Amino acid sequence: MRPIHWLPPLAWMGVILLLSTDAGSVESTSRILLPLLRWILPSATPLQIDALHGLARKAAHFMEYTILTFLWFRALAGGGRWSPGAASWTALGVGLAWACLDEAHQALVLSRTASLGDIALDGTGTLAAVLIARKGWERAADTITTVLLWVALGGGATLLALNAAVGATGTVLWVTTAAAAVVLALRHRRRARPGPTPSDEDRGYRGGHRRID
Repeated sequence: MRPIHWLPPLAWMGVILLLSTDAGSVESTSRILLPLLRWILPSATPLQIDALHGLARKAAHFMEYTILTFLWFRALAGGGRWSPGAASWTALGVGLAWACLDEAHQALVLSRTASLGDIALDGTGTLAAVLIARKGWERAADTITTVLLWVALGGGATLLALNAAVGATGTVLWVTTAAAAVVLALRHRRRARPGPTPSDEDRGYRGGHRRID
């Protein structure tokens, strides 16, 4: 398996690890999301804004691990040429293990707390990705992953522009937006690589006859 296959999932694991630090705390995300939500919904009450902020944070858990599992499945089934069953079970195991390590790491960060509920949410995203992959919907899985990565890239770029306009900082956004861009670029490069060209002998067999020199 070439680096172009395993680098995207490893890069995304790095993004998840970064978000489990103070950069992904409620205080940090509130500096980014609360002004945006107030701008989008000027008539919303503070309670509604806080609820939407919490919902966005939980949705991020699901998206993070759905993307991670899809990336590992594609790396193993495509680059590693594993069977769909082996690739999906391994991707599931990696996703669940990383979710547990993620929460264990958060328990050591003063501004974060570990949560079994978040592990369950992460596992739901991982399981959803595996079920789609096991159904043989690789194209759908690939499309969903691409869409989510574009959402991360486009949303991150938009938030960075808004932060710049109001003079706010968003260090974590620079990292997550850049990571989404890198993963998308690697996936595009992998798709652009030409497939193997069949030999003359192979073409002869498929045509129903064998070439005789």
